[in-house]
Amino acid sequence: MTLDLDAYFARIGREGSKDRRPTAEVLRSVHRAHMLGIPFENLEPLLGSAPSLALPDLEEKLVRSERGGYCYEHNTLLAAVLTQLGFRVTLLTARVVVGAAPGDVRPRTHMLMQVDVEGEPTPWLADVGFGSHGALLEPIPLVVDTELLDTPRRHRLVHAPHDGPLEMWELQADKGGYWEPQYEFTLEPFEAPDYDVINWHIATNPRSPFRQAVYAQRTLPGLHRALSGRTLVETADDGTVEERELSDSAEVLRVLAEDFGVRLPEGTVLPG
Repeated sequence: MTLDLDAYFARIGREGSKDRRPTAEVLRSVHRAHMLGIPFENLEPLLGSAPSLALPDLEEKLVRSERGGYCYEHNTLLAAVLTQLGFRVTLLTARVVVGAAPGDVRPRTHMLMQVDVEGEPTPWLADVGFGSHGALLEPIPLVVDTELLDTPRRHRLVHAPHDGPLEMWELQADKGGYWEPQYEFTLEPFEAPDYDVINWHIATNPRSPFRQAVYAQRTLPGLHRALSGRTLVETADDGTVEERELSDSAEVLRVLAEDFGVRLPEGTVLPG
């Protein structure tokens, strides 16, 4: 399938840009615009179905509708866009470690990608689907101990202890004086059928967190919004945090539409 790049760039706010060359600057610009333009949300799994990862369905949902998605949807779409622009993309998976208790071993369920740019000596790590305030706003060079100031955030890549044959990379986010690990990954390539299996598991397993409550994220200039269940947290770039509890499912639907840009069909009833 050939994506409608005009519609995609309009969706992420780059409709005025004529530069579609496969360069590092275009990669950074598209990555940041995607993060600011399309929200993160898990409403398909919460309502009882697994999201389609077919490109026509992703284009209809994330590009042409007032909806978002979670990592497999966002990163499958971005990977297709970048490939169409002329980048070389390798799909990867990561083990999320942020919030894990000591000794916890979580499965590799997060999708991300390596992007190679012709003429650049170093590949890039790109990821527009990590539903967290610790997410990358721009791609980061895939170099150990490199730091990225993706204003207002700061990230770095380090090597983590690992018993396997491949080096383990760890993405860390600056949390105001300490580096917080976000996820760990190797550079083993994964293919679309792998994500079909992972997506189905995460969307349908009754123990999956995405089956339990609403999770939505929206990154805006100067502000990050996060909705977890009925708890709405707004974090300004200066670190100011405002938190409040929403009263009921009707208010959740209203906030999703007005504050996150996620509009569900009329008559939708959220569980809980």
